Amino acid sequence: MSRRCDILIVGGGMVGASLAVGLAAAGRRVAIVEGVAPDAATQPSFDDRSIALAHGSRRIFGQLGLWAEVEPATAAIHRIHVSDRGRFGSVRLDHREEGVPALGYVVPTRALGRILRARLARAEGVDWFCPARLEAIEHGEGHVRCRLRHTDGAGAPGETRVIETRLLVGADGAESVVRRALGGGVERREYGQSAVIANVVVQRPHGGTAYERFTPTGPVALLPLPGGEGRHASLVWTVPAGEEEAYLALDDAGFLARLQDRFGYRLGRFEAVGRRHAYPLRLIRARESTGPRTALLGNAAHTLHPIAGQGFNLGIRDVAVLLGLLERMGAEDPGAPELLEAYAAWRRADHRNIIRLTDLLARLFTLRLAPVVWGRDLGLVLVDTLPPLKHWLARQTMGLGTRIPRPMAPVEAAGHV
Repeated sequence: MSRRCDILIVGGGMVGASLAVGLAAAGRRVAIVEGVAPDAATQPSFDDRSIALAHGSRRIFGQLGLWAEVEPATAAIHRIHVSDRGRFGSVRLDHREEGVPALGYVVPTRALGRILRARLARAEGVDWFCPARLEAIEHGEGHVRCRLRHTDGAGAPGETRVIETRLLVGADGAESVVRRALGGGVERREYGQSAVIANVVVQRPHGGTAYERFTPTGPVALLPLPGGEGRHASLVWTVPAGEEEAYLALDDAGFLARLQDRFGYRLGRFEAVGRRHAYPLRLIRARESTGPRTALLGNAAHTLHPIAGQGFNLGIRDVAVLLGLLERMGAEDPGAPELLEAYAAWRRADHRNIIRLTDLLARLFTLRLAPVVWGRDLGLVLVDTLPPLKHWLARQTMGLGTRIPRPMAPVEAAGHV
């Protein structure tokens, strides 16, 4: 016997769970397949990382009815400081110049995960299959038949279920099973870099400032974290591929000394560091974000370099556009070809622009040729001194350069655009 649902989401991480919250609120029957239990040490979405929510993403969470729960777990980004280590180029963005309460917000992924799971636990019409994995997809007349296999969390085979859905959503990450089943191929680029992530304690309060400092080995980003009297920060340190294990193997004193040398003393001394993790950096982009009764969202459609912190924000806009189109088009059949064509069209420009921007920055700021270095420093100075350019950069950073269909198009109070 098959179970039926309106929409089956493969991947119960932040993007998939956010979509499920919106679908449940709209009265859709939803099933979620997630391979890793939320409290497992190997859960990739809700680990020790933090994410920067752009101002536009904060507005989307408001439309989802989640912001009141999310905001207490965040630290506001009031200013962004971008600089090139040992050079003269820099850009400073300030929320007051843009007329917004904050340019963005930083939230630990574990905190956001708990909020999303708690909301879904209270929602009607949501079935969780976790831990479980998608084993097979079969397209039928007006539906997709999916075979799932439950696991014990370590991959051991267990009970098999079959679910028929009218729309299959792949939100299952960079190595998406759903994307592979579509067979559309991907654009893939290895950056030859890894990100070392950790939480650190600094001597001086960060004051709500996020830092992106470009160094010869890659960018060092420090994001404000909630708590700790303003002295806790989330570190994303880009290092050459193959060297990450050496950074992880350093004792705390050695790691902090090397970080101090790279970042400098804008926040005084680095006083402590938490657990460290590393992951390779690459660009993965699906050539097609939709297929027959199938849509890709988040990292399944686009995995980006963390420079400028745009990855999750691009994914949450995928969520907002799909929810908006479902409501706007009054779609009784969520997998209808015209709806999926509209989704692909709405997301095409945003995907292209953000991927180009992050890819350009990732490559440009690792080149050490003298003409390139001088050119990019002059570019930073121009952006910082020319208000139209600065405003454009701020809007890109805040995720406000993209159209989202109503009713998901966020509406702010007067003055907060």
